Amino acid sequence: MQIGITAKQAGISRQTLQYYLMIGLLEPTEVTATGRRLFDHAAVERIRLIRKLNQSGYPLRAIRELFLEGKFDSKGVDS
Repeated sequence: MQIGITAKQAGISRQTLQYYLMIGLLEPTEVTATGRRLFDHAAVERIRLIRKLNQSGYPLRAIRELFLEGKFDSKGVDS
């Protein structure tokens, strides 16, 4: 899915998704030869998890650290 469709399915704005990409919370599933960033359904679930954690009080930096440390997989399951 393209970035706009992904953002819509995840319930966030396109700009928020671009910010998540910029700060390293998310990476595209695929980048086409023309540079388009594409995402799969697992990315949508990860975005939903990021949003849920952020709304419950976790700062984005802490969420990023949780993912980097492997505390959660892309589905949000505690590893």
